Amino acid sequence: MIPKFESYVICTSPRSGSTLLIKLLAATGVAGNPSSLFHSPTLDGWLNHFDLKPGTSSPERDVLAMIFRAALKEGSRDTGMFGLRLQRHSFDFFVEKLAVIHPDIPNDRARIETTFGRTLFIHLTRQDKVAQAVSYMKAEQSGLWHVAPDGKELERIGSPNKPSYNGANLKANYDQFTVYDRDWNTWFESQSIQPFRITYDSLSSDPNGILGDVLEKLGLDTGAAEGIVPGTAKLSDANSQEWSTRFRVEYDII
Repeated sequence: MIPKFESYVICTSPRSGSTLLIKLLAATGVAGNPSSLFHSPTLDGWLNHFDLKPGTSSPERDVLAMIFRAALKEGSRDTGMFGLRLQRHSFDFFVEKLAVIHPDIPNDRARIETTFGRTLFIHLTRQDKVAQAVSYMKAEQSGLWHVAPDGKELERIGSPNKPSYNGANLKANYDQFTVYDRDWNTWFESQSIQPFRITYDSLSSDPNGILGDVLEKLGLDTGAAEGIVPGTAKLSDANSQEWSTRFRVEYDII
């Protein structure tokens, strides 16, 4: 089977299920090694991630070319398919630096495909922005971002703290996630992109089915999805629901 694409970019925002999706894709062994390779919107952050130490007099374009070569290697993992997760907060810096490497290429999409090959753009979104805002605030406050299906902690940033409700902070998160979705859709339209759309609800309710759909869209063997066990579990609980209900009443959100 000849893949239809050489790469894919998961365009998303925090607490939309992207960690679940990238772990599923990586586990297939045929869909690269997707992750947030450009999460930090700084050149130093990129260099630190790839453990690169260019000469102090190296031109920016040469440094960036070195970074993107390293990204291709890490994101492909010898599968012939490159995978990347892009969070919206770091996207503008990402395309700004791509333009430095390819100043004569006319638009973002063409620069991305020149760098990574034929690209499938996947828009992974969480339609319930209240639940997304609650999830994000609880993760920030508690320090716990992801757990395995058996309850084992997978990612903790900071010491454990008991989350507390804050309506103003939730509203700021809610507004930000709404803007992120709007900005993705505006960008897709500006680049004449018809993204492959996935929702948090569909992914969380049928992770293996969605995995098979992505593999099929990429032109990869859908049989690679068989037997793969999701590597993350939901953190939502009764307290999350209580916060969501309280916030909807407080801010009159249906």
